[in-house]
Amino acid sequence: MHKQIFVNLPVRDLKRSMTFFKALGLAFDPAFTNEDAACLVIGENIFAMLLVEPFFRTFTDKALVDAHESVETLICLSCESRAEVDELVAKALAAGGRAPRAPQDHGFMYGHGFEDLDGHIWELVHMSAEAA
Repeated sequence: MHKQIFVNLPVRDLKRSMTFFKALGLAFDPAFTNEDAACLVIGENIFAMLLVEPFFRTFTDKALVDAHESVETLICLSCESRAEVDELVAKALAAGGRAPRAPQDHGFMYGHGFEDLDGHIWELVHMSAEAA
């Protein structure tokens, strides 16, 4: 069984991206952060490595996707409540992100999301066992 997940995301301006995610209340692991990369701590065992585009390119020969124009992945994070979903989206919008669509309420599941400064989509969802 795998113990941790690291999602690698290309970013254009590392300092600007770090400021954005700090505005959402997230932190970075300084042991794995330098001028080329920053380790965003999302959960106890969940991390996103924000890699400046030239450094990201050293890991692949494929062309990078412009996440403002195309989608390669949707990152979905669970939240403790509907209020937490809405709070994180509000923080993302205040920090310069954008909401690509309206909240989705399916009764047992409530979701909303945001695009970060580089266009990566972060879905936020609260699932209620009682409503299911």
